[in-house]
Amino acid sequence: MKKNWFDSKVKEFSSIGGYQKPELNENSLKLDSNENYVLSKQFQNDIVSGARKNSDVREYPLGGVEKLIQMISKFVKVPSSMIGIGNGSDQILDLILSNFASKQTKVLTSNPTFGFFEQRCKLYSIPLIRIPFSDDMKLDIDQFLKESKNADILYLDSPNNPTGFQFSKTEIKKLIRSFEGLIIIDEAYGEFSDYSLSSLVKTQNNLIVVRTLSKSFGMAGLRLGYFVANKKFTDAFLNVLQYPYPLSTITIESGILALEKVNLMENAVKIIKTERQRIIETLQKFDAFEVFDSKANFVLFDAHSSYKRVYSALSEQGISIRKLGKIGNHDGCLRVTIGTKEMNSKFLLAIRDYLG
Repeated sequence: MKKNWFDSKVKEFSSIGGYQKPELNENSLKLDSNENYVLSKQFQNDIVSGARKNSDVREYPLGGVEKLIQMISKFVKVPSSMIGIGNGSDQILDLILSNFASKQTKVLTSNPTFGFFEQRCKLYSIPLIRIPFSDDMKLDIDQFLKESKNADILYLDSPNNPTGFQFSKTEIKKLIRSFEGLIIIDEAYGEFSDYSLSSLVKTQNNLIVVRTLSKSFGMAGLRLGYFVANKKFTDAFLNVLQYPYPLSTITIESGILALEKVNLMENAVKIIKTERQRIIETLQKFDAFEVFDSKANFVLFDAHSSYKRVYSALSEQGISIRKLGKIGNHDGCLRVTIGTKEMNSKFLLAIRDYLG
């Protein structure tokens, strides 16, 4: 083995860079990470408090995962034998890529797509075939159908992050049924969208639908992701690929308790959808912005050459949104999370004040 191989490898990894997390702005109105603040802090306190009572963290979490999977099964209406869990959906995607893809594997996806997925492909030297969004932030299904013949894996975040776009159910089903390789549909924002493809795994053996409790249930800090797929893949994932104890006892018990209160989540989602439309319609009234439709819990808009000034002006008022910059032919993209009605009103008022 060559001398200094370790230093060379570290240098190689350092040159890749990593997933760009938002800046930490303490005491700001946090509308930059697509978190769910409509579900109250009391809801979360009750869940975590109940999880602590049900847990003995001196012990390894045995049995809890099975109960959690049963609760997820009831929630998504898919047999428990077709459900796996992970330390956030990120970890599930990472394990799939590191074990099912290589330098010879071509992945078909959109441009842009979920940043973490792109970074992981770069880390593992997995080539990407990227289909760009149109000027109105939509994707052409015919381009995907054409390029799918050259790909081994199809990855789509549905809805897309950061655009909020989602194919029609008819179009995406057509694409899935025509693709013979591995299909990964990332539904991290699925509860805010028009549909889910979870039930399709019952007849589509090459389909994996990845989901999370981070967004809809407001549990981003607990890192609880899951997927639905055919039984053979699920067994291999849980028994061979997955860590022996991927979730903490507190996370497992919190997930179980949260899934017992699905109605509270559904009510929060209804509020977010209503507020999403309010933000879209209000931003559209300003000539300074081009606003894009969204099926997620955020809204993307192009502030053109003034996007840095808009971002800074909001920051000065204690409001933190995501500064994205160039996406396709749009150079000034910003993304705002849909918060509570009060949070959204404060954001819109700050925008109005800035534009005068």
